[in-house]
Amino acid sequence: MTSLDELRLSDFLQHILDAIERCQRYTSGMDEARFCDDEKTQDAQDAVIRTFEIIGEASNNITKRFPDFAGEHPEIPWRMAIGMRNMLAHGYFTLNLSAIWTTIHRDLPSLHRNLRVLADLIDNQA
Repeated sequence: MTSLDELRLSDFLQHILDAIERCQRYTSGMDEARFCDDEKTQDAQDAVIRTFEIIGEASNNITKRFPDFAGEHPEIPWRMAIGMRNMLAHGYFTLNLSAIWTTIHRDLPSLHRNLRVLADLIDNQA
């Protein structure tokens, strides 16, 4: 297992990209009503929440360990990702599943596209 100190910027970006892809896979074929209301989707809800925690943790590591990079890319909502992670990790009794659903479909696709571009640029420079 790789220690936190050994992880590079590209590793953290890939963690976010992987988490977004898993989140989209977990909710594939569902509509909002099923995601929010069906007890059978509780496992998917838990898995999605975990992916948001990963996105927030990786974003936090990027802003702390690579602050220049984070500052150069204000189009990436680093602080919002961190804030959502904190809300989900500490507010589990007051989760708004509709807001999570909206974030999955409104925000994650563009976040994935933007981060994919940045990750590819970093990989090409290596």
